[in-house]
Amino acid sequence: MGVLGEAWTWLTTGANWSGESGAAHRLAEHLYVSGVALALACAVALPVALYLGHIGKGGALAVNLSNTGRAVPVFAVLALFMVSPLRNAGYVPTVIALVLFAVPPLLTNAYVGMTEVDRSVREAARGMGMSGRQLFLRVELPLAYPMVMTGLRSAAVQVVATATIAAMVGQGGLGRIITAGFNTYNTPQVVAGAVLVAVLALLVEAVLVGLDRLLSPLRRRRTA
Repeated sequence: MGVLGEAWTWLTTGANWSGESGAAHRLAEHLYVSGVALALACAVALPVALYLGHIGKGGALAVNLSNTGRAVPVFAVLALFMVSPLRNAGYVPTVIALVLFAVPPLLTNAYVGMTEVDRSVREAARGMGMSGRQLFLRVELPLAYPMVMTGLRSAAVQVVATATIAAMVGQGGLGRIITAGFNTYNTPQVVAGAVLVAVLALLVEAVLVGLDRLLSPLRRRRTA
């Protein structure tokens, strides 16, 4: 039996899914850390990007500053936090590192989506007597929606994949399965952990694609 076969055996063994060190508990931890980080990143990046795109000022600077953070490895950021007072704050350092990692795609895509709204469409809306709020909610946001969702999907997949770094500082998540496999020279367990992370990332992508199609303002207008 090859490594892949042994990894499948590991995944289908019930004992590997039970207990605090089991895959089910690690999956719940992974989803928790990823969900909190993504929610905080959205709360930070989307309002800023949408507002700057709406007023048409300062967006390029904000995008450039956020993209600068991509040059710094997430693990390096986490390592810096671990020599600070935050090292004993549980998942806080990991969540902050993941938020910094998720903000650039969210901010960039949302801002680009707003700036790509045709100027003639904006002028026509203003000519109809729409206020700035109405213009934003009824015209700009629906047209920018596809780019916003693209950024959300990109950030979500990246966060889910990168949340494995929590294991490097002793926190939970699917990364613990991988590091435990490395520590015991259990290659099938390492492969099984990597497969779980990959499958989870693909599932998150699929769920967000489904939500995108379900919630799309253009789709709802066509079916209305």
